[in-house]
Amino acid sequence: MGKQKTKKFAAMKRMINLKDNRLKEKDRAKAKDKKKKDPSDLKEREVQKYPSCLFFQYNTQLGPPYHVLVDTNFINFSIKAKLDIVQSMMDCLYAKCIPYITDCVMAEIEKLGMKYRVALRIAKDPRFERLPCTHKGTYADDCLVQRVTQHKCYILATVDRDLKRRVRKIPGVPIMYISNHRYNIERMPDDYGAPRF
Repeated sequence: MGKQKTKKFAAMKRMINLKDNRLKEKDRAKAKDKKKKDPSDLKEREVQKYPSCLFFQYNTQLGPPYHVLVDTNFINFSIKAKLDIVQSMMDCLYAKCIPYITDCVMAEIEKLGMKYRVALRIAKDPRFERLPCTHKGTYADDCLVQRVTQHKCYILATVDRDLKRRVRKIPGVPIMYISNHRYNIERMPDDYGAPRF
């Protein structure tokens, strides 16, 4: 009886070293030139650009008449709390307010159907300014976040927790919400944007 061949596991082909003298000059691995860092050189780094309207975290573009971007659920919760949107905004901010509604928010309300026809009628109020959307899709949260990031002149009115969490990360954008059957503006933290020495 002959010997049985055992199978070798994890066997690798032997590779030729790139610095082997049998290799031609053009095939050889090029040695990496290590540059010594000069300690006197200035360090370059990417610094995020902030809009000129912000003085630290204080937004200089906000002022009466206030431009308020309204979200779908803000309208629905206002109806539940029996609040007139424009009047309640004026009571909250003590100044003239212009509510703005984007095409995405309007499409979202229309998709909700007959149950939310009152919200749709309120959204079509002539006191509401319409903002056209140029992007694809009708996801209102992304649209609102994009608008608030580009133009710092808006106050965002929403009750959505996820949207609030996203907008809090953007400096200089106040959030309006509903609590105790009235509108409130989220208070900025005390050390928010204060210069540290």
